[in-house]
Amino acid sequence: MKALIISAIIGYLIGGIPFSFIIARLKGIDIRKVGSGNVGGTNVLRSAGALAGAFAFALDILKGVLAVFIVRKYGINFQIIAGIFAVIGHCFPVYLKFKGGKGVATTFGVFLGIYYLSGLIFFIFWIITVIFTKYVSLSSIIGLLAGSVFALIMGKSYWIVFLALALFSILRHKDNIQRLISGNERKTDVVKYFLGKKGRK
Repeated sequence: MKALIISAIIGYLIGGIPFSFIIARLKGIDIRKVGSGNVGGTNVLRSAGALAGAFAFALDILKGVLAVFIVRKYGINFQIIAGIFAVIGHCFPVYLKFKGGKGVATTFGVFLGIYYLSGLIFFIFWIITVIFTKYVSLSSIIGLLAGSVFALIMGKSYWIVFLALALFSILRHKDNIQRLISGNERKTDVVKYFLGKKGRK
């Protein structure tokens, strides 16, 4: 029990590091007061540019991977606990008065850390969807569900944990879902951003 609690604390403290906030702040931007106000990689991308956005995405993903990796030698249950709390830490960071991001990148990192093939499936579905629709929110939702279902198909006992994390993040996208339904969701041409052309619509 003590080891599980330590795993949870490790996961939370790592997951809670607000890299998106820090990176944007280094460019003189308070990410909470611009764009969508979300403390996440997409808002950094839109508000601070491609390089800053890439670093934010990468570091938020790394949080999930690292939290799992640190407790890997203790077994899958410890990895799962650390991964769950890394996502919780990202979404509710003590460092920012419990106001964080939506958990997509860190959940992706947890997928990679626990079962990298689910992470790969997430990325494939995410990149295909974002290229064709330019909706980052929709791409994230589809990617998270795809990674979870893949773990189920492959017979991984922790698929239900992946699905729970996916649904948790999807719930935090409720405003985006409403805008998608109404046709008012903002599009972001991620490819053009990283080619040096801001693809916003």
